Amino acid sequence: MLVLLTIILYFSVLLLVSHIVGRKGGNDAFFRGNRQSPWMLVAFGMVGASISGVTFIGVPGWTMTTDMTYLQMCMGFIVGYLVVAFLLLPLYYRYGLTSIYTYLDHRLGRTSYKTGASFFILSKLLGAAAKFYVVCKVLQVCLADTISVPYVVIVIVALLLIWIYTRRGGIRTLVWTDALQTLCLVLALVLLLFQTASLLGMNLSEAMTVAFHDSHARVFDFFDFTSRQNFWKQFLSGIFVVIVMTGLDQDMMQKNLTCKDLRSAQKDMCSYGVLFLPVNFLFLSLGVLLIMLYRQQGMVLPLQGDSLLTNVVLNGTMGTLCLVCFTIGVIASAFSSADSAMTALTTSFCIDILGSEHDERTRKFVHLGVLVAFVLVTLAFYAIGSGSVMDLIYTLVSYTYGPLLGLFAFGMFTTLQPRAAWVPCIAVASPLVCYAIDILFFRLTGYKFGYEMLMFNGLLTFCGLWAASSFHPLSSSAS
Repeated sequence: MLVLLTIILYFSVLLLVSHIVGRKGGNDAFFRGNRQSPWMLVAFGMVGASISGVTFIGVPGWTMTTDMTYLQMCMGFIVGYLVVAFLLLPLYYRYGLTSIYTYLDHRLGRTSYKTGASFFILSKLLGAAAKFYVVCKVLQVCLADTISVPYVVIVIVALLLIWIYTRRGGIRTLVWTDALQTLCLVLALVLLLFQTASLLGMNLSEAMTVAFHDSHARVFDFFDFTSRQNFWKQFLSGIFVVIVMTGLDQDMMQKNLTCKDLRSAQKDMCSYGVLFLPVNFLFLSLGVLLIMLYRQQGMVLPLQGDSLLTNVVLNGTMGTLCLVCFTIGVIASAFSSADSAMTALTTSFCIDILGSEHDERTRKFVHLGVLVAFVLVTLAFYAIGSGSVMDLIYTLVSYTYGPLLGLFAFGMFTTLQPRAAWVPCIAVASPLVCYAIDILFFRLTGYKFGYEMLMFNGLLTFCGLWAASSFHPLSSSAS
C-alpha cells in the first residue's frame, strides 16, 4: 500500500506542475515550447530523459557480467555530445526546424525525408516501449502483494496518466516535469547508495573506496579485440550512439530546439554531456556495492542483471525508505523517458508524415493514437519477453538508426542527389544485410558484432545512396 500511495502522490505533483505550465498550450507550445525554455533547466531535465527506467534498473546489473566497462562507452558519449552541439545543432537552428527530419527534405528531397522520419518513428516506438515494458514489470511486482494489479492494467493506467499531463503543453510541459523527475531520480540514487553502504557497515566514502578495488570495478579492456567490451569498440560506438540517439533523434533534440537561440542550446548540450558520465558512474558503483552486499548477506546473485537491484529492494533487505526511493526513482526515470517519446512521436507524425503542423485537432488525435500504439507495443514485449533489455535497446538502435545516420551523413558531407525511388529500398536493405553479415560472420569466425554494427550500418546506407546518386552535384544553396 505504501508503494501505491507513493505513486499516487508522485503523479499528483506531476499533474499539478503540468497544469500550471501547460494551461495555455497550443501547437507552438506543444511542438516548440514557444522557444522560451531556460537552457539550464533543459540540460538538467535531459539527464532524466536519457537515463530512463531501464538504466535505473539495468545498468547496476551490468556489473555482474561486464564490470564497469560501460564507462568506456560513456566516455565516447562526451565526444558525441560535442559533435551534436557544434555540428548538428547549428544546422537545425540555421533552418529553424521544428522536426529535425525536415532537413532531409531541404537537402535530399521528399522521399528521403519521409524515409528518415519513418525510421525514427519505428525506432523510437520500439525502443521506448522496450524500456517501458521493464518498468511496468517492476511496478507489477511492487503492487502485486497489495492489490494484485494485472500487467495490462498497469501499462494502460500509466500511459493514460502520461497522456493526460502531456496532451496540452507537450514539450513546454516536459521541460519542467523532466527537471522535476531528474531531481527525484538523482536523490533516489544517492539514498540507495547511502543505504547500501550502511548495510555493508561503512560510510559512503569507505564503501566507494572498497568498491573501487573490487574485481567488478574493472573499467578498461584494451587487449581483447574479439570482446564486445573492447575499449575502442565501446568508445567509438558511444560516439555514434549519441549522434544517432540524441543528435538524430527528434525526442532528444526537440527539447534543445525549445531554447531561445543556438548558443543557449549548445550550452545545454555540453552541460548535459558532462553530467552523463558521473551519473552513470554512480549507477555502476551501486552495482558493485550490491554485489558486495549479496556476498555479505549470503544471497545468490540473480541470473539476470536487471534483477540485481530490484530483488534486494523488493525483498525488504534495504528497508522501507529504500523501497519508496526505488519506486520514485524507477517511475521518475521511466516516465521522463516515455512522456518525451510520446510527444516526439506525435510531433514527427504530425509534421513529417501528415504535414499538419498547425492543426490542433489533428495533433490531439495523433497524440491519442500514439498512446494506443505505445500500449500495444509494450504488451507485445511482455508477451515475447527478453533478457537484458538495455542490451536489446542498443541492438535495436544499431539496426534501426543506421539508415538515419547514413542519410544525414550523405546529406551533410556530399553534394550528390540520390535517385528518390531507391532511397527507401536502400534504407530497408541496409539493416537486413547487416543482420545477415552478423550471422554469417559469427558462424564462420565466431566473432559477434556489438554496437559497432551501428557504424557499419550507417556506412552501408551511405554507400548505397552514393551508388544510387545521379552524380550531378547540387548547387551550393541546396546543400
